[in-house]
Amino acid sequence: MLNDPLASVLSHIKNYEKLGKSECICKPVSKLITKVLSIMQEHGYIGSFEEIDDGKGKVLKVNLLGKINDCGVIKPRFSVRLDTYEKVEKRFLIAKDFGFIVVSTSQGMMTHKEAKEKNIGGKAIAYCY
Repeated sequence: MLNDPLASVLSHIKNYEKLGKSECICKPVSKLITKVLSIMQEHGYIGSFEEIDDGKGKVLKVNLLGKINDCGVIKPRFSVRLDTYEKVEKRFLIAKDFGFIVVSTSQGMMTHKEAKEKNIGGKAIAYCY
């Protein structure tokens, strides 16, 4: 049994990126994982991905573009207020306006930049650059 499925999927993707592969098969599948991957896809870090039923359960087939330097989950899931976004950015991103942090808010999952524009806080879930 996996303790953190999102961390498992993101480390799997990062390892395949480092190996220079063009696609990877990730397991398990959840709404949280697909939402984080769709945010990564919107920002151009990964290509398309699709859910495939392999008979035992669902898996994700992710097309890799070779643009990920690092990605991972943020544990523990820190609460982020409007005045603490800068602190979280400095801690998890290597430079200002380079990469993004996925934040779970009351209005859904979004990047920290979108959350700052909407003036809402939330929980820091993952980072990617």
